[in-house]
Amino acid sequence: MGQTLGEPIKTKESSSCGNSFYKVGSSCMQGWRISMEDAHTHLLALPDDNKAAFFAVYDGHGGAKVSEYAGIHLHKRIVNNQFYKEDRIPEAIQHGFLDLDEQMINDEGIKEEMSGTTAIIVLIKNNREVYCGNVGDSRAVSCINGVAFPLSYDHKPGNELEQKRITEAGGWVEFNRVNGNLALSRALGDFAFKRNNTKLPKDQIVTAYPDVSSLELTKDVEFIVIACDGIWDVMNNAEVVNFCRTRLQRKMEPEAICEELLDTCLSPDCELSGLGCDNMTVILILTLQGDSMDEFYTRVSRSIPESEVKNPIKMCTEVAHTVCDETFATPNQSPTATEEENESEDEKPPMVFSVSDANDKTPEKEKSKEEDEQNDDIFDLLVFFIDSNLKFFVMQIFFCYSAPLHLLILKEDRVLLFLRFIKRKLGHFFAMSYCHSFFSCLI
Repeated sequence: MGQTLGEPIKTKESSSCGNSFYKVGSSCMQGWRISMEDAHTHLLALPDDNKAAFFAVYDGHGGAKVSEYAGIHLHKRIVNNQFYKEDRIPEAIQHGFLDLDEQMINDEGIKEEMSGTTAIIVLIKNNREVYCGNVGDSRAVSCINGVAFPLSYDHKPGNELEQKRITEAGGWVEFNRVNGNLALSRALGDFAFKRNNTKLPKDQIVTAYPDVSSLELTKDVEFIVIACDGIWDVMNNAEVVNFCRTRLQRKMEPEAICEELLDTCLSPDCELSGLGCDNMTVILILTLQGDSMDEFYTRVSRSIPESEVKNPIKMCTEVAHTVCDETFATPNQSPTATEEENESEDEKPPMVFSVSDANDKTPEKEKSKEEDEQNDDIFDLLVFFIDSNLKFFVMQIFFCYSAPLHLLILKEDRVLLFLRFIKRKLGHFFAMSYCHSFFSCLI
């Protein structure tokens, strides 16, 4: 999660703009973090195309240099692309992202930067066609007749498609991190993960190649929310959409809604869970489409049964996400249901079992399996606390579960990697304490 302050900085930078088609509010807050690494952009008309609006959030990590650079230049790389001139917008977005990455690599002032950034952009052409491009885990979500539909999907190293690209490019995934370090599998910047000369830019360990989705902007589309993971770690898609919609029904201004959303997501105590302790940025785009504000407020106040609302979003690229993840459940799916539970019986794929696993159900085997699952849960919790710099909870877990944890780590052959992880996140003292505890357990 990174270093935190003793008290959060709650000062917000908020702004609003609008025309007959959109009313836009935005707000950002440093929060508990020692520096502000987010950037964002909202342009009702692009400098080179006054029939296109552009909105973006960039969540930087390792510094703010790449996120700030992207905030200034990414929309220019997209709109000046040859594909854009040919009205091939998805390809223009994809090449614009990659072109910006190449531009930064060749920029003397930034090419040695170790920082990187997510990028989530929404480009609206002719007040009718919505395109969303994404790398990382910032997110855009549309509200269509009161129902949340994601325009983007998070890029995480643990995803099967992402992990395949990472390993084929010479990397690995440990603790759901690229090479045990980066919690994202796609980003702008992070050039240390883009040095495989035998691979194309889109096939690097970490790539700037975005997923792109599209949506026709009708009056069923009420608004779009774009935000960094400081928001989405605390609230899911439906919660954010409901939060915004209920306040729009009270005729609140979009920038005021953004500010209240930041305050709601901010943790009162950063030692509790680590959630709500990140930088936070949100943009709320109201799609007026020629309506007055009173007409818009009437539109968002209507109620339509969720089962009657269909998903109109089209993916222009192969999306790397897990359907059963709560983040990506469609409105008619249970957020916690597995993919198989949400399919009809005749659509279920055949289940494949190992013969030995299916037949070996002795009490000893079942008990061993339960113990392994419990230890895995403890280990995952430990990694989360370490990553969040929650030292007290790390000490408690080691005190209560030291033996099974050490044996699990030894069984998985990840002692040295885990030691480096602790040292990097918690410091030399904790790493030495872990070594002492580990060898005491073995003896």
